[in-house]
Amino acid sequence: MPLQTGPCEAWPTNLCCDTTSVTKEDLDRWTLIASQLLWALSGRRIGPCPVTVRPCRRACLESSSFVSFQAGPGTGPWIPYIGNDGLWRNASVCGCRSDCSCGELCEVYLPGPVYDITEVNIDGQVLDPAQYRVDAPGRLVRVGGGCWPSCQDMAAAPGEPDTFTVTYRVGLPVDAAAVAAVSELTCHLLNGCGGTSNCGCKSNRNLTKLVRQGVEMDWADPTLIYSEGRTGLPLVDMWLTAVNPYRQTSPSRVWSPDFRYPRAQQWP
Repeated sequence: MPLQTGPCEAWPTNLCCDTTSVTKEDLDRWTLIASQLLWALSGRRIGPCPVTVRPCRRACLESSSFVSFQAGPGTGPWIPYIGNDGLWRNASVCGCRSDCSCGELCEVYLPGPVYDITEVNIDGQVLDPAQYRVDAPGRLVRVGGGCWPSCQDMAAAPGEPDTFTVTYRVGLPVDAAAVAAVSELTCHLLNGCGGTSNCGCKSNRNLTKLVRQGVEMDWADPTLIYSEGRTGLPLVDMWLTAVNPYRQTSPSRVWSPDFRYPRAQQWP
């Protein structure tokens, strides 16, 4: 999976601050900055981004050393394993058979979370969405009696004969709470960086206490707030606490050296 360094686009906003004196270029720029900051602070999971992969279907291991465990002519190899009850069983590697399935499923794995499928292209032909579905976690299942290609020409460009590509969006949706959070942060940045007030970027970072004419005012230390992955803005921090309570810096992943992950082109 390609390294993602930020959201694919600025999040939608519903600003409650006055932007009449702000140019569209400045508004777009600070909205994108606010989106980038919240995308990173929320664990780099919010905001669907398109990605195109060339999956590898788990096929029969006809040249495997496990061929000796054949169940019969034409059935493909079987691999022995010990079940949860301690009994030995044979597992077929020509598909996927789960505890709740009476038969094998033709499926490929898509690193997720999968937001939706944009296109499935086989040999230059776009597949009808009615011919596949997505099961959690990120399993693209072929339905209607067909199956995914066992192999493809990786040297050929996507869309050419003997190719198999899946374009889908990865990430969690930007919901109403995320829109409210990015709107508050955008206004905060605009008030200091895009306006003339003393908040936002122009606020005094070294001021934590002010005493004048018998009046004392205390401010939270911004360096401590930022070190905890928070902004000091109530709505933004409530949203961050809700979507990222353990302050993860990236989505959790489990890697297996025995699992074949889809190939994704990174350059050009």
